Amino acid sequence: MNGVRKAVLAAAVAGSMLVGGVGGAVLYATTIAASAASPSPTPSGSPSSTSGGKFVPNEDPTHEAGESAAREAQENAGQVPTVP
Repeated sequence: MNGVRKAVLAAAVAGSMLVGGVGGAVLYATTIAASAASPSPTPSGSPSSTSGGKFVPNEDPTHEAGESAAREAQENAGQVPTVP
């Protein structure tokens, strides 16, 4: 009877590993497909495709009040700011 129990236990372990492996592969494939289908968001400071690749600074007065002179100089030069 001890050999039968070992065989049943081995079959149960092998079956659970098989089901877990298939389930993990399916979940992985769906996340890969979902990430490939959805476009990645553009960071708020980077140029978007609608602006034609040119940096457009945020000239809102409340935003401008908190900017440093170095950042404003980069924005005025048409560069993507690298300083806070």
